[in-house]
Amino acid sequence: MPSVASKFKKVIERNTFYFQNYEFEQENEAYVHSMLQEILNLKDEIDKNGLNREIFVRLLREKENGLDVLLTITGFSQENLLRLLTFIRVNDDKELARITNKNLWFKDGNKEEWKISQIKKILKENENFAEGVVNLFFDGATIPILRKVIPLFEFKKLDIRKLKFELPSLIDTLIRYKIKGSYSASAKNNPEVVLKKLLNEFGLEYASGKLKNIPRNLDFIIPDKKNPKIIIECSYETTTSSGMGDKAKTEIEVGKAIKKFYKNAKFIGFIDGIGWFVRKSDLRKMVSAFDDVFTFHEDEIKRFDKFLRKLIPAST
Repeated sequence: MPSVASKFKKVIERNTFYFQNYEFEQENEAYVHSMLQEILNLKDEIDKNGLNREIFVRLLREKENGLDVLLTITGFSQENLLRLLTFIRVNDDKELARITNKNLWFKDGNKEEWKISQIKKILKENENFAEGVVNLFFDGATIPILRKVIPLFEFKKLDIRKLKFELPSLIDTLIRYKIKGSYSASAKNNPEVVLKKLLNEFGLEYASGKLKNIPRNLDFIIPDKKNPKIIIECSYETTTSSGMGDKAKTEIEVGKAIKKFYKNAKFIGFIDGIGWFVRKSDLRKMVSAFDDVFTFHEDEIKRFDKFLRKLIPAST
């Protein structure tokens, strides 16, 4: 057996630095070149004929990468489009339904989330659906309910100037691509901040971290770790992943441990976001872990306010 030193030396001296698969690289470059040509052709057509919806409807229905082109120039991700179309299908807002032609393409009542392959297929088969998607990017910024539910960072991508290839708007897209990761990861963009503010307004003491016999860190422990009366876990998911099932299993184990070792404590979950809405099987498991569950809906915040007022004497 080679020694640790020799193995270490081998990895350092024979390091290839970046993995490369030539065949994959060629395929990827072909896709990039194809996208570039589609975008340049689209810009030429708009320069010649002016901006109109029909150009983009044809793009979505006739071009293999039409949807990818639209999303690229606006900076809107496939995942956000999936979430937005799910929201449209489950929501009864009349203005949103009118803009998106909802009644002309949503007929089966199935509110489960579609896959991107389904969306591309329906775009080619149903012109009304294609028009509805195009209208989102032409008129979405004027729809009150979208202004309310879509984060401002994403809402700004529904900007008709991007479809005109206006330079400031394209630069805006590049900047948003660049800072997307840090924006999503920022602690300031965490829903736990809302809870912290509410608890601070109540003047409640709280801690976070581990409790003895509990298998994970906890978001809020009220009033302290020595005598916990309320334990709160927060999960706001705007995307979906297989890890959500694991998260639900973990919280179930946490809930069991709390009931066993901290019998006087209430285990509360703040569970929200379209990610959980879509992963309903994982959501059912997740909510079973808690004594009660709240969302960040205005009415739910008021209910949580009442919940705290009722339990404050017992938690201070």
